[in-house]
Amino acid sequence: MEHIFHIITVAFSVFIMACFFYQGIYVVIGLLFKPKKFEASKQHRYAVLISARNESTVIAHLIHSIKTQTYPGELVDVFVVADNCTDNTAEISREAGAIVYERFNKSLVGKGYALHYLLELIDKDYGISNYDGYFVFDADNVLEKDYIEQMNKVFDNGYRIVTSYRNSKNFGSNWISSGYALWFLREAKFVNNARMLLGVSCAVSGTGFLIHSDIIKENNGWNYYLLTEDIQFSVDNILKGEKIGYCGDAIFYDEQPVTFKDSWNQRLRWSRGFYQVFFRYGKQLAERAFFKFDFSCYDMFITLVPGIGLSIISGILGGISLLSGVLNYRIILMLISKALLSSLSSIYLTFFLLGLITLITEWKRICCKPGKKVFYLFTFPIFMFTYIPISFVALFHNPQWKPILHSVSITTQEIHEL
Repeated sequence: MEHIFHIITVAFSVFIMACFFYQGIYVVIGLLFKPKKFEASKQHRYAVLISARNESTVIAHLIHSIKTQTYPGELVDVFVVADNCTDNTAEISREAGAIVYERFNKSLVGKGYALHYLLELIDKDYGISNYDGYFVFDADNVLEKDYIEQMNKVFDNGYRIVTSYRNSKNFGSNWISSGYALWFLREAKFVNNARMLLGVSCAVSGTGFLIHSDIIKENNGWNYYLLTEDIQFSVDNILKGEKIGYCGDAIFYDEQPVTFKDSWNQRLRWSRGFYQVFFRYGKQLAERAFFKFDFSCYDMFITLVPGIGLSIISGILGGISLLSGVLNYRIILMLISKALLSSLSSIYLTFFLLGLITLITEWKRICCKPGKKVFYLFTFPIFMFTYIPISFVALFHNPQWKPILHSVSITTQEIHEL
């Protein structure tokens, strides 16, 4: 029995390693090769879209960081949709220089619906084609002064969707905020950057991206309403043949949750959203990946799989546990314990190494005291472990979109001073 269990465990580990081997190549490429550099021959006209719900504490800093860009201000208009707000977000946004629309709809709740509403009004009042491209930000974001200038370089070179470098306002708050931040830094440096170097499609992650107006028109606005509308947007456009670009020199900062409750609720929504995207688009991705050898589709397919895979593994282990009533339960429990201990040790080491490499390469960009940077490296794998129960619960629970209170009201200059 032990011999058979060992063979199954090894075979499964080899299969997983084979599926994810290419992501190890991503890390090597990110370490050895310099990012692509672009120059722009034209300064395009842009609109900035911000969906905000009770964000009066932070939104003024975002608008200010947009208004003080090195890019010509007359080529950038800021639009805010104050979505079901009960505070003075709309008033503060207007005072900061944004064009503001207010939306009150308790039935269609979520960022996707708010963006669709905002684009409809922009099309009505200004015309979608009045702008070459549309930036999308969350209200808690703030931008480096040359953000739009850098994004314009990639956009001007033919990329109709461009994502950027996601940094954190509050890396040093605690092990939760640092866990998010380190993962997003790794995603920027060793995933999207490597994809860009290889000439395959990148993926949008939440906020901080740019869309060509032609795509807005082709889609009749914004029509992505799943719990992870960013991943849905990425997958849908990749399936349509779009190649999403990445600009590592365009840096923005966002605020990460600091309580486990907020983090649990947010990642539960993300995990459920990944399931939604997988079940809607998984078949198409698999067909394009394995029959048409489309690597970008394979990459997105593998990106969507881990949460489902963890749940399946949990189910298998549960099934094996049930067998303990028929077979020798001591042997079964011993084998399961050994397999779990080995797996958890390997996973901890893998995430620790990913965190270490990211910490070393992005050290100067992480705004936090050195001691905290090192300390939170050791808690990073623990943060990632918490995805296991979240992924499993998300199979049976369908969470609704809920806003997370943002309270870190800080400028880019103050972030650097950290």
